[in-house]
Amino acid sequence: MLPLNLPIAAWLEEDLGPGDVTTDSTVDPKAKGIGRVRAKSDLILSGLDLLQPVFYALGPHTITLLAKDGDRVAPGTVVAEVSGSFATLLKGERLALNLLMRLSGVATLTAEAVKAIGTKTKVLDTRKTTPGLRWLEKRAVRHGGGTNHRYHLGDGVLIKDNHIAAAGGAAEAIARAKAHAHHLLKIECEIQALDQIDGAIAAGADVLLLDNMDDATLKAAVEKVAGRVKTEASGNMSLERLARIKDLGLDFVSMGALTHSAIAADLSMKIELLK
Repeated sequence: MLPLNLPIAAWLEEDLGPGDVTTDSTVDPKAKGIGRVRAKSDLILSGLDLLQPVFYALGPHTITLLAKDGDRVAPGTVVAEVSGSFATLLKGERLALNLLMRLSGVATLTAEAVKAIGTKTKVLDTRKTTPGLRWLEKRAVRHGGGTNHRYHLGDGVLIKDNHIAAAGGAAEAIARAKAHAHHLLKIECEIQALDQIDGAIAAGADVLLLDNMDDATLKAAVEKVAGRVKTEASGNMSLERLARIKDLGLDFVSMGALTHSAIAADLSMKIELLK
């Protein structure tokens, strides 16, 4: 179910401005049409359910979904049909496609990452999301077979280098976090060198974030942890690198690229005039 507070009206206002002067001057307001949303490349769908709130905000429409979020579809596949006023189909087309293309791009890249890493390691997203689209982008990650990391800063403790510097060391930062956070929150601590591992585990970290390590150091870190806590690798993760490190025994790999660098999936909507 979609969040109730999606700013559909604001998004439409951004695109329409004071009004669609082209459509208003060329299209009969009584004309009816049907728009077919078609995939133009191999992709994983995410955001189909946004067609309804976008077009409903412009007037009555009939929306038929011919696929579902999480489906992999081939080029040429019609994934949805929207019928109603020809003019309002034109006015909602760009927003609907922008959302669908963006989110399907995230889902498609995530699916590629999941395939590259294999079944032993979970692919996580990060908070490097588009402002205002986090819920939708993180859902798109799930549609692609990935797993969500923290949604917001209240979801868990993640001690990074700046926290460690402010606290005077990793052990002190972990101790402060354990004293402050309630018992249901996990504590993850960033590690940048092998000699930091034992101290962080002894201090009570539940997960170690192995940050910006090369492949050989990652392997050595997992071996040194030896299953005592969970491990997450992050930093400079590409699809090619995931294939290289898939057998290291990592529990998680996090990729900011899933949301900050996904290429929009290629979809279009052609509108046919109904007689």
